[in-house]
Amino acid sequence: MKLLCKTERMSLVMLDRSSTDLVLDYVIRNRAFLEPWELERNEAYFTRAYQADQLEQEAKKIEEGQLIKAWLMIEDRVVGSISLSNIVRGAFQSCHLGYRMDENLLNRGLMTEGLKAIIAYAFEEMSLHRIEANIMPRNGASLKVVAKLGFYEEGLALKYLKIHGVWEDHIHMVLRNKAME
Repeated sequence: MKLLCKTERMSLVMLDRSSTDLVLDYVIRNRAFLEPWELERNEAYFTRAYQADQLEQEAKKIEEGQLIKAWLMIEDRVVGSISLSNIVRGAFQSCHLGYRMDENLLNRGLMTEGLKAIIAYAFEEMSLHRIEANIMPRNGASLKVVAKLGFYEEGLALKYLKIHGVWEDHIHMVLRNKAME
């Protein structure tokens, strides 16, 4: 477990294979809640072996500079995650943002708190210029979180991601690092 940053109420950490049980507990606990927003998961996803493999793959992508994955921890429990994926350097200096929160901790400002810390890390430590979040129009709670943080809408991506066998439209939300402009 490597500490990425701390907020008032949480630690944002990068986990390795030794934390498989923490991640497995989180995905099982939130299985039904996360289902409408994530890709279709088979039963293997909810096993220790699968989650251990996922953590290893994440570690490789982190090492290659393609990903930052922060697991939100309160005490010794995973309560969510935030990822900066598809990190592109060169002239682009951009990434995609993904996040998910424990169902039992919604509407407490925890995700906003965690995202503020990751945004600061992305802009100040990584020198990224853009963070892009693609959110289904029906996910009002998620749209509210990014709007609160200053993301603006750049448009609608039609049939953008396949979620449970259906190509879903997504609103393309962006936050720019104004210090780089």
